[in-house]
Amino acid sequence: MAKKLIITIARQYGSGGREIGERVAELLGIPLYDKEIITDAASKGDLNAEVIRKSEETAANSLLYTLAMGSNIAGGAMHFGYKMPLSDKLFILQSDVIKGYAREGSCVIIGRCSDYVLRDEENILRLFIYGDLDHRQKRVAERHPELKSASVIDVINKTDKRRASYYNFYTGGKWGKYDNYDMAINSSALGIEETARIIEVIARKMMD
Repeated sequence: MAKKLIITIARQYGSGGREIGERVAELLGIPLYDKEIITDAASKGDLNAEVIRKSEETAANSLLYTLAMGSNIAGGAMHFGYKMPLSDKLFILQSDVIKGYAREGSCVIIGRCSDYVLRDEENILRLFIYGDLDHRQKRVAERHPELKSASVIDVINKTDKRRASYYNFYTGGKWGKYDNYDMAINSSALGIEETARIIEVIARKMMD
């Protein structure tokens, strides 16, 4: 019987990390969790999923607010009278949901600090997918033809900055830093399909 394996994927915007995760899950015949994390967290906390999505878009403001209150989720307790922002509540709910997925069996989880949340898992493959800027620009431009070239770069930079701020704050680590992951892969080198195939080979060895 194959061992349970949890694969977490953090990724630069435009690197194709989500598509790679989808393909890996398909090749291995295991579930993939991405947007479902928000829906399930909303259900668990009796919150509106659309409100949660909007809160994620403005999470940076909540992070700054929380920092001003003197601590963070990874680093310890807040002072007396602290009112937890929605983004902090959401992180806790999402963490519980992610741990629930891991208990159910092998799966691929996209983003949401899942490598940190599941750091105590025995069999986990933590991946960071990045790409050359020109390839990422092309992918984002194809996905959003309404954007001008300068706007594409702006969207990439802002999205990566938001992801980094979120990860760094909630984990106390550094997003994209090599020792937070088991492997970092440049998807520009081989493309979506071949990158997914390489991950599949590694995953199957870990599941033996």
